[in-house]
Amino acid sequence: MSTLLTTQFAMQEAVAVVSKTPLWIILGYLGLLMGLGFVTKALFRGTSSDYFAAGRSIGGFLLLMSVFGTTMTAFALVGSTGKSYDLGIGVYGLMASSSALIHSLVFFLIGIRLWAIGKRNNYVTQIQFFRDRFQSDFLGYLLFPVLVGLVIPYLLIGLLGAGTVMKGMTKGMFPGTFQPSDIPATPIDESVVFLGAVPAWLTGLVVCGVVLWYIFFGGIRGAAWANAFQTIIFMVMGVVAFVLISDSLGGMEAASQAVADRNPEHLSRTNRIGYGQFLTYALVPLSVGMFPHLFQHWLTAKSAKTFKLSVVCHPIFIMIVWVPCILIGTWATGIADFRTPNSNAVLSNMVAELVKDPVIIGLLTAGILAAIMSSLDSQFVCLGTMFTHDIAIHIAGEDKFTDKQKILMGRLFIVAIVGVVYGLTFFPPPHIFDLAVWCFSGFAALFPLVFAAIYWRRVTKAGAIACVLATMSTWGYFFYEGLINRPKEADGDYLISFLMSGEGDSLLAVEGIMPVTLMFIVSVVTLVGVSFLTKPPPKDVVDRYFMRPEEA
Repeated sequence: MSTLLTTQFAMQEAVAVVSKTPLWIILGYLGLLMGLGFVTKALFRGTSSDYFAAGRSIGGFLLLMSVFGTTMTAFALVGSTGKSYDLGIGVYGLMASSSALIHSLVFFLIGIRLWAIGKRNNYVTQIQFFRDRFQSDFLGYLLFPVLVGLVIPYLLIGLLGAGTVMKGMTKGMFPGTFQPSDIPATPIDESVVFLGAVPAWLTGLVVCGVVLWYIFFGGIRGAAWANAFQTIIFMVMGVVAFVLISDSLGGMEAASQAVADRNPEHLSRTNRIGYGQFLTYALVPLSVGMFPHLFQHWLTAKSAKTFKLSVVCHPIFIMIVWVPCILIGTWATGIADFRTPNSNAVLSNMVAELVKDPVIIGLLTAGILAAIMSSLDSQFVCLGTMFTHDIAIHIAGEDKFTDKQKILMGRLFIVAIVGVVYGLTFFPPPHIFDLAVWCFSGFAALFPLVFAAIYWRRVTKAGAIACVLATMSTWGYFFYEGLINRPKEADGDYLISFLMSGEGDSLLAVEGIMPVTLMFIVSVVTLVGVSFLTKPPPKDVVDRYFMRPEEA
């Protein structure tokens, strides 16, 4: 034991002290965000409606920036880079290409109609819509813990991503300050990578504090403005990082050739990605239709025409962000001396090792943090809004609280959620990408519920309740088997395979499909089956939800 510690500290002392310029730039960036809090405070009208729905006054550009910034998380940057490092360039086809098309389709088919319904009925949350649509308080109380439970992993992804990025960027920056308590219990050759780096717990604390600062002042409008600012930052910096890393590797052709020489399978779409997995991944992007924070952003739009820019530009923006990340992760496998303790750290390590200018490193890291924080703020505000309107106000009554009390309740619940998520960062999963997919799979499996609610008159309250219960039971089972109970040494994604009877005595093998496939099937079958077995909803209730958006 003493020999191990001596070796660790000897190696620790050998870590060169690097420039702190990147850290100062990041702190400056965080200071700008805090300053933005004062700007949104000046725009805040002091009402709960303005705090939770921005007075439904957000225009096309701000809606595009806030919606895109909300959907691009650590999953898109840190997670996709790490996943392509593990699996290769085919990761783009798994999520990015399908997301580009499906997200815009969902905005058009679901987002505009929900905006119109929300405006007519003065909704602030997703649960208010489902409760009224199905005339069921029980459904609302059932959905609250389900949606909060699915958003918490989403928040966790952001804080884990921020911690990993900062550790990679600041390694060796504080050799005499941050070391023993932040050394993971892994072999020496991995533990020394982050010696002298800002620990993840400190990064998470600072990020939470900054996000809380500006959403406390401006609510959903503060989140929208911050999203717009941060989306511009991370898109520009992402392109800059891609160009600089490409140049450091001798250009795109040279970087790709190095991968072809060392790991040619990483340039193949089929590298460890089967056809069943590839096709069924397309269900995962449907999750945006059930994101409660996205619903809340949709409600802030001025009109149905406001959605046009989001529908058209969202696929282009996804390509701009995902292509560089996927290529950077793939190129890392072609570098002979590149090493990383886990795939979550690939992006930060590539930036730290290949971009030599400390100013540029600081700007690029700020860009990555911008992507992460642009989703945290909306999710925090969303959860506070849901608790205030769907639990406190719904139980006690609208007239029991003043606007100030409503806002205070939302803020206090946000703080409580932040505390829970921050605590969970001390028990990180191996891969950010995989945790995100499980989170998205739960929302995607609930997509049939929202689709039926606005397009199928015959869907019933009993069908909706049965759908939620059956779907989350299925999700809970697969989540336990695939992430919690699965052996740590298991390689690759958790996939499902089974045999079906074919013609005669033959068997048809179904191999390697995503768990979301069965969750989605269970959701549809339960929703449709129970709805047909129960009494149709009253016509006068249903008619209120089938007006055209332009009639809002």
